[in-house]
Amino acid sequence: MLTESDRGELADRLRVAERDRRPVKPLIYQFPGLDAADAYEIQLWNIKRRLAGGVRVAGHKVGLSSEAMQRMMGVDEPDYGHLLSDMWLSEDEPVPVTRYCYPRVEVEVGFLLGADLPGEGCTEADVLAATEAFLPAIELIDSRILDWRISLPDTIADNASSAGFVLGAQRIAPSEVDVTAIDAVLYKGSEEVVAGRSDAVLGNPATAVAWLAGKVERFGVRLSAGQIVLPGSCTRAIDAHQGDHFRADFRAHDAEVGSVSVSFE
Repeated sequence: MLTESDRGELADRLRVAERDRRPVKPLIYQFPGLDAADAYEIQLWNIKRRLAGGVRVAGHKVGLSSEAMQRMMGVDEPDYGHLLSDMWLSEDEPVPVTRYCYPRVEVEVGFLLGADLPGEGCTEADVLAATEAFLPAIELIDSRILDWRISLPDTIADNASSAGFVLGAQRIAPSEVDVTAIDAVLYKGSEEVVAGRSDAVLGNPATAVAWLAGKVERFGVRLSAGQIVLPGSCTRAIDAHQGDHFRADFRAHDAEVGSVSVSFE
């Protein structure tokens, strides 16, 4: 465990890296004792700063929600980050790539909560009962760590590498679709670049949301009505460059789930 002073120093380092678009060396290089508990405290340090500046919590994201990513990082559970109101991007306005260090896009089935979730002991059934709608989403991820050379504590401290999110207009009720069987295809321009299915997320995206509800309760946080939860990507992340236009299409055998797009300038 690190001292409060050490945590503050690392939080400052990440804040400046994000502000100046100048990524820093992995935090564990200087502080090899940095662990996940320290990293969540560092993340919260910077989130509280941003909340004090007038933004609000729009929701949360789950990362490392595929078995392959967990094996790569040597962990047995996901991680999470905050989605803030100033991270909410529009389909209608191109995103300046210069705002980020190493932007990438991921395709996700978002959850719009219509009721608060319980904390510890939250189940998939609780999640589906509290979910007002599923919605098409693209998460914009970024790393303030040099060249994406991240360890688990690095990415947790860096708000789980979250940077922005875009939501499509369509909403579909949980009763109308099997959330484990939604196919997603990402296009760059007219070219298909990657495809996946929602059950790539822990076998069931609702499992990731239930895990998140229990995890954040340990930090005095609850997942609340009106918030967005991004449970993890259906596909691998794709690098974003100036001039790129991405569109993600979602469908299940029994329903159209909609589409969402984002452009970079």
